[in-house]
Amino acid sequence: MIKLTETVLNGLALGSVYALIALGFVVIFKASGVMNFAHGSLLLFGGYVTARLHDAIGFIPAVLVGAALAAALAGLVQLLATRGLRGAEIHTLTILTIGVDVLLSTELNRQVGADYLTMGDPWGADVTRLGSITVADARIAGIVVAVIVIGAFFAAFRWSRWGLSMRSAAADPEAAALMGIRLDRVRLIAWCVAGALAALAAVFLAAFPAPGLDRTTSQIALSAFPAAILGGMDSAVGALIGSLVIGLTAAMAAGYQNELSILGAGFSDVAPYLVMVLVLLVRPTGLFGSKELTRV
Repeated sequence: MIKLTETVLNGLALGSVYALIALGFVVIFKASGVMNFAHGSLLLFGGYVTARLHDAIGFIPAVLVGAALAAALAGLVQLLATRGLRGAEIHTLTILTIGVDVLLSTELNRQVGADYLTMGDPWGADVTRLGSITVADARIAGIVVAVIVIGAFFAAFRWSRWGLSMRSAAADPEAAALMGIRLDRVRLIAWCVAGALAALAAVFLAAFPAPGLDRTTSQIALSAFPAAILGGMDSAVGALIGSLVIGLTAAMAAGYQNELSILGAGFSDVAPYLVMVLVLLVRPTGLFGSKELTRV
Protein backbone atom coordinates (compact mmCIF):
# COMPACT_ATOMS: atom_id res chain seq x y z
CA MET A 1 0.00 0.00 0.00
CA ILE A 2 2.90 2.35 0.78
CA LYS A 3 4.49 1.67 -2.59
CA LEU A 4 1.16 2.25 -4.35
CA THR A 5 0.65 5.60 -2.57
CA GLU A 6 4.17 6.79 -3.40
CA THR A 7 3.75 5.71 -7.01
CA VAL A 8 0.44 7.57 -7.33
CA LEU A 9 1.96 10.73 -5.85
CA ASN A 10 4.88 10.50 -8.26
CA GLY A 11 2.43 9.96 -11.10
CA LEU A 12 0.43 13.03 -10.13
CA ALA A 13 3.60 15.12 -9.92
CA LEU A 14 4.77 13.88 -13.31
CA GLY A 15 1.31 14.44 -14.78
CA SER A 16 1.26 18.01 -13.43
CA VAL A 17 4.51 18.81 -15.22
CA TYR A 18 3.28 17.06 -18.37
CA ALA A 19 0.20 19.29 -18.21
CA LEU A 20 2.38 22.40 -18.55
CA ILE A 21 3.92 20.94 -21.70
CA ALA A 22 0.67 19.55 -23.13
CA LEU A 23 -1.09 22.88 -22.66
CA GLY A 24 1.61 24.42 -24.83
CA PHE A 25 0.89 21.93 -27.60
CA VAL A 26 -2.85 22.59 -27.32
CA VAL A 27 -2.77 26.39 -27.13
CA ILE A 28 -0.62 26.59 -30.28
CA PHE A 29 -2.82 24.10 -32.09
CA LYS A 30 -6.00 25.96 -31.13
CA ALA A 31 -4.57 29.30 -32.20
CA SER A 32 -2.86 28.35 -35.44
CA GLY A 33 -3.66 24.71 -36.22
CA VAL A 34 0.05 23.86 -36.12
CA MET A 35 1.50 20.86 -34.31
CA ASN A 36 4.65 22.40 -32.84
CA PHE A 37 7.43 19.82 -32.89
CA ALA A 38 9.94 22.46 -31.80
CA HIS A 39 8.37 22.45 -28.33
CA GLY A 40 11.08 20.21 -26.91
CA SER A 41 13.80 22.65 -27.98
CA LEU A 42 11.93 25.54 -26.38
CA LEU A 43 11.74 23.52 -23.17
CA LEU A 44 15.48 22.78 -23.25
CA PHE A 45 16.29 26.43 -24.02
CA GLY A 46 14.29 27.72 -21.06
CA GLY A 47 15.85 25.17 -18.73
CA TYR A 48 19.34 25.96 -20.04
CA VAL A 49 18.91 29.69 -19.37
CA THR A 50 17.71 28.97 -15.83
CA ALA A 51 20.62 26.60 -15.17
CA ARG A 52 23.19 29.14 -16.37
CA LEU A 53 21.78 32.16 -14.54
CA HIS A 54 20.69 30.85 -11.12
CA ASP A 55 24.13 31.26 -9.52
CA ALA A 56 24.37 34.89 -10.62
CA ILE A 57 20.85 36.21 -10.01
CA GLY A 58 19.11 33.59 -7.86
CA PHE A 59 16.68 30.78 -8.60
CA ILE A 60 13.35 32.61 -8.97
CA PRO A 61 14.75 35.48 -11.12
CA ALA A 62 16.52 32.87 -13.27
CA VAL A 63 13.26 30.98 -13.78
CA LEU A 64 11.46 34.19 -14.73
CA VAL A 65 14.21 35.17 -17.18
CA GLY A 66 14.24 31.64 -18.63
CA ALA A 67 10.49 31.70 -19.12
CA ALA A 68 10.59 35.19 -20.65
CA LEU A 69 13.37 34.28 -23.10
CA ALA A 70 11.69 30.99 -24.03
CA ALA A 71 8.48 32.94 -24.68
CA ALA A 72 10.41 35.43 -26.82
CA LEU A 73 12.09 32.61 -28.77
CA ALA A 74 8.73 30.91 -29.36
CA GLY A 75 7.33 34.22 -30.56
CA LEU A 76 10.30 34.68 -32.86
CA VAL A 77 9.74 31.22 -34.34
CA GLN A 78 6.12 32.14 -34.98
CA LEU A 79 7.02 35.47 -36.55
CA LEU A 80 9.87 34.28 -38.77
CA ALA A 81 8.62 30.83 -39.67
CA THR A 82 4.85 30.51 -39.65
CA ARG A 83 3.99 34.13 -40.44
CA GLY A 84 6.75 34.22 -43.04
CA LEU A 85 4.93 31.47 -44.94
CA ARG A 86 1.58 33.21 -44.92
CA GLY A 87 -0.95 31.20 -46.88
CA ALA A 88 1.00 27.94 -46.63
CA GLU A 89 -0.79 24.72 -45.80
CA ILE A 90 -0.95 23.71 -42.13
CA HIS A 91 1.00 20.51 -42.73
CA THR A 92 3.79 22.58 -44.33
CA LEU A 93 4.05 24.74 -41.21
CA THR A 94 4.05 21.65 -39.00
CA ILE A 95 6.92 20.13 -40.97
CA LEU A 96 8.71 23.47 -40.73
CA THR A 97 8.69 23.24 -36.93
CA ILE A 98 10.59 19.95 -37.25
CA GLY A 99 13.35 21.80 -39.10
CA VAL A 100 13.35 24.54 -36.46
CA ASP A 101 13.65 21.88 -33.77
CA VAL A 102 16.67 20.32 -35.49
CA LEU A 103 18.44 23.68 -35.70
CA LEU A 104 17.70 24.69 -32.12
CA SER A 105 18.41 21.29 -30.56
CA THR A 106 21.73 20.97 -32.41
CA GLU A 107 23.01 24.25 -30.99
CA LEU A 108 21.57 23.62 -27.52
CA ASN A 109 23.12 20.15 -27.40
CA ARG A 110 26.48 21.72 -28.22
CA GLN A 111 26.05 24.28 -25.43
CA VAL A 112 24.90 21.76 -22.82
CA GLY A 113 27.51 19.16 -23.73
CA ALA A 114 27.70 15.90 -21.85
CA ASP A 115 27.24 17.44 -18.41
CA TYR A 116 24.21 17.57 -16.13
CA LEU A 117 23.30 21.16 -15.30
CA THR A 118 21.77 21.88 -11.90
CA MET A 119 18.75 24.16 -11.75
CA GLY A 120 19.63 25.72 -8.39
CA ASP A 121 16.18 24.98 -6.98
CA PRO A 122 15.78 25.44 -3.22
CA TRP A 123 14.37 21.94 -2.68
CA GLY A 124 17.52 20.05 -3.65
CA ALA A 125 17.35 16.41 -2.60
CA ASP A 126 15.07 17.10 0.39
CA VAL A 127 12.18 14.73 1.00
CA THR A 128 9.01 14.89 3.08
CA ARG A 129 7.92 11.90 5.13
CA LEU A 130 4.25 11.35 5.82
CA GLY A 131 4.34 8.35 8.10
CA SER A 132 5.93 5.60 6.04
CA ILE A 133 5.45 7.48 2.78
CA THR A 134 8.40 9.43 1.33
CA VAL A 135 7.94 12.10 -1.33
CA ALA A 136 10.60 14.36 -2.82
CA ASP A 137 10.01 18.03 -2.03
CA ALA A 138 10.62 18.84 -5.69
CA ARG A 139 7.64 16.64 -6.60
CA ILE A 140 5.42 18.47 -4.13
CA ALA A 141 6.62 21.83 -5.39
CA GLY A 142 5.92 20.71 -8.95
CA ILE A 143 2.32 19.88 -8.12
CA VAL A 144 1.75 23.17 -6.24
CA VAL A 145 3.32 25.35 -8.93
CA ALA A 146 1.52 23.51 -11.73
CA VAL A 147 -1.84 23.93 -9.99
CA ILE A 148 -1.25 27.68 -9.54
CA VAL A 149 0.00 28.26 -13.09
CA ILE A 150 -2.64 26.08 -14.74
CA GLY A 151 -5.34 27.75 -12.64
CA ALA A 152 -4.11 31.16 -13.79
CA PHE A 153 -4.06 29.93 -17.38
CA PHE A 154 -7.65 28.71 -17.27
CA ALA A 155 -8.76 31.93 -15.57
CA ALA A 156 -7.12 33.97 -18.33
CA PHE A 157 -8.51 31.65 -20.98
CA ARG A 158 -12.01 32.06 -19.57
CA TRP A 159 -12.17 35.74 -18.61
CA SER A 160 -9.41 37.72 -20.30
CA ARG A 161 -9.76 39.51 -23.64
CA TRP A 162 -7.03 37.27 -25.08
CA GLY A 163 -8.90 34.17 -23.93
CA LEU A 164 -12.11 35.35 -25.55
CA SER A 165 -10.24 36.17 -28.76
CA MET A 166 -8.53 32.80 -28.62
CA ARG A 167 -11.78 30.88 -28.26
CA SER A 168 -13.41 32.92 -31.01
CA ALA A 169 -10.49 32.39 -33.38
CA ALA A 170 -10.45 28.66 -32.68
CA ALA A 171 -14.19 28.34 -33.29
CA ASP A 172 -14.33 30.35 -36.55
CA PRO A 173 -11.22 32.29 -37.69
CA GLU A 174 -12.97 34.05 -40.55
CA ALA A 175 -15.84 35.28 -38.39
CA ALA A 176 -13.39 36.34 -35.67
CA ALA A 177 -11.38 38.37 -38.19
CA LEU A 178 -14.55 40.05 -39.45
CA MET A 179 -15.39 41.00 -35.86
CA GLY A 180 -12.07 42.84 -35.56
CA ILE A 181 -10.02 40.19 -33.75
CA ARG A 182 -6.37 40.38 -34.77
CA LEU A 183 -5.57 36.73 -35.45
CA ASP A 184 -1.84 37.32 -35.84
CA ARG A 185 -1.65 38.83 -32.35
CA VAL A 186 -3.70 35.99 -30.84
CA ARG A 187 -1.39 33.41 -32.42
CA LEU A 188 1.75 35.24 -31.36
CA ILE A 189 0.61 35.40 -27.73
CA ALA A 190 -0.35 31.72 -27.85
CA TRP A 191 3.17 30.75 -28.96
CA CYS A 192 4.72 32.93 -26.28
CA VAL A 193 2.54 31.41 -23.57
CA ALA A 194 3.47 27.92 -24.74
CA GLY A 195 7.19 28.78 -24.62
CA ALA A 196 6.93 30.13 -21.07
CA LEU A 197 5.04 27.02 -19.90
CA ALA A 198 7.68 24.76 -21.45
CA ALA A 199 10.50 26.63 -19.70
CA LEU A 200 8.74 26.27 -16.36
CA ALA A 201 8.23 22.56 -16.94
CA ALA A 202 11.96 22.13 -17.60
CA VAL A 203 12.75 23.26 -14.05
CA PHE A 204 10.81 20.38 -12.50
CA LEU A 205 11.80 17.80 -15.08
CA ALA A 206 15.45 18.42 -14.18
CA ALA A 207 14.89 18.61 -10.40
CA PHE A 208 15.46 15.75 -7.94
CA PRO A 209 15.26 12.77 -8.33
CA ALA A 210 16.48 13.57 -11.87
CA PRO A 211 20.26 14.18 -11.97
CA GLY A 212 19.82 17.55 -13.70
CA LEU A 213 19.30 19.11 -17.10
CA ASP A 214 21.02 17.38 -20.00
CA ARG A 215 20.69 17.01 -23.75
CA THR A 216 17.95 14.38 -23.45
CA THR A 217 15.63 16.59 -21.37
CA SER A 218 14.04 17.98 -24.53
CA GLN A 219 12.95 14.47 -25.46
CA ILE A 220 10.68 14.39 -22.41
CA ALA A 221 8.44 16.85 -24.23
CA LEU A 222 7.59 13.96 -26.52
CA SER A 223 6.32 12.08 -23.46
CA ALA A 224 3.76 14.83 -22.98
CA PHE A 225 2.71 14.56 -26.61
CA PRO A 226 0.50 11.49 -25.95
CA ALA A 227 -1.20 13.51 -23.18
CA ALA A 228 -2.22 16.23 -25.62
CA ILE A 229 -3.39 13.66 -28.19
CA LEU A 230 -5.20 11.61 -25.56
CA GLY A 231 -7.16 14.56 -24.23
CA GLY A 232 -7.85 16.04 -27.68
CA MET A 233 -5.60 18.55 -29.40
CA ASP A 234 -8.23 21.28 -29.31
CA SER A 235 -9.17 20.87 -25.64
CA ALA A 236 -7.25 22.53 -22.81
CA VAL A 237 -9.24 20.54 -20.23
CA GLY A 238 -8.46 17.40 -22.19
CA ALA A 239 -4.74 18.21 -22.07
CA LEU A 240 -4.92 18.47 -18.28
CA ILE A 241 -6.79 15.20 -17.79
CA GLY A 242 -4.73 13.43 -20.44
CA SER A 243 -1.53 14.54 -18.70
CA LEU A 244 -2.66 13.11 -15.37
CA VAL A 245 -3.59 9.82 -17.06
CA ILE A 246 -0.25 9.60 -18.87
CA GLY A 247 1.69 10.61 -15.76
CA LEU A 248 0.00 7.95 -13.66
CA THR A 249 0.49 5.37 -16.40
CA ALA A 250 4.21 6.11 -16.69
CA ALA A 251 4.70 6.09 -12.91
CA MET A 252 2.77 2.84 -12.45
CA ALA A 253 4.66 1.11 -15.26
CA ALA A 254 8.01 2.26 -13.82
CA GLY A 255 7.08 1.52 -10.20
CA TYR A 256 5.89 -1.99 -10.95
CA GLN A 257 8.48 -2.78 -13.61
CA ASN A 258 9.48 -6.03 -11.89
CA GLU A 259 5.91 -7.29 -11.82
CA LEU A 260 5.53 -6.35 -15.50
CA SER A 261 8.87 -7.79 -16.59
CA ILE A 262 7.07 -10.21 -18.90
CA LEU A 263 6.19 -7.19 -21.06
CA GLY A 264 9.83 -6.16 -21.47
CA ALA A 265 12.37 -3.99 -19.65
CA GLY A 266 11.35 -0.81 -21.45
CA PHE A 267 7.60 -1.16 -21.00
CA SER A 268 7.39 2.01 -18.89
CA ASP A 269 8.64 4.01 -21.91
CA VAL A 270 5.97 2.70 -24.27
CA ALA A 271 3.07 2.41 -21.81
CA PRO A 272 1.85 6.02 -22.35
CA TYR A 273 1.80 5.50 -26.11
CA LEU A 274 -0.06 2.22 -25.67
CA VAL A 275 -2.75 3.99 -23.63
CA MET A 276 -2.95 6.71 -26.27
CA VAL A 277 -3.43 4.17 -29.08
CA LEU A 278 -6.10 2.24 -27.17
CA VAL A 279 -8.07 5.43 -26.49
CA LEU A 280 -7.76 6.65 -30.08
CA LEU A 281 -9.10 3.34 -31.35
CA VAL A 282 -12.32 4.11 -29.46
CA ARG A 283 -12.31 7.92 -29.73
CA PRO A 284 -10.21 9.09 -32.70
CA THR A 285 -10.52 12.75 -31.62
CA GLY A 286 -9.33 12.05 -28.06
CA LEU A 287 -11.27 12.08 -24.82
CA PHE A 288 -12.42 15.70 -25.14
CA GLY A 289 -11.58 16.55 -28.74
CA SER A 290 -14.38 18.04 -30.81
CA LYS A 291 -15.57 16.25 -33.92
CA GLU A 292 -15.53 18.11 -37.20
CA LEU A 293 -18.78 18.07 -39.14
CA THR A 294 -18.66 18.37 -42.90
CA ARG A 295 -21.75 19.20 -44.88
CA VAL A 296 -22.05 17.54 -48.24
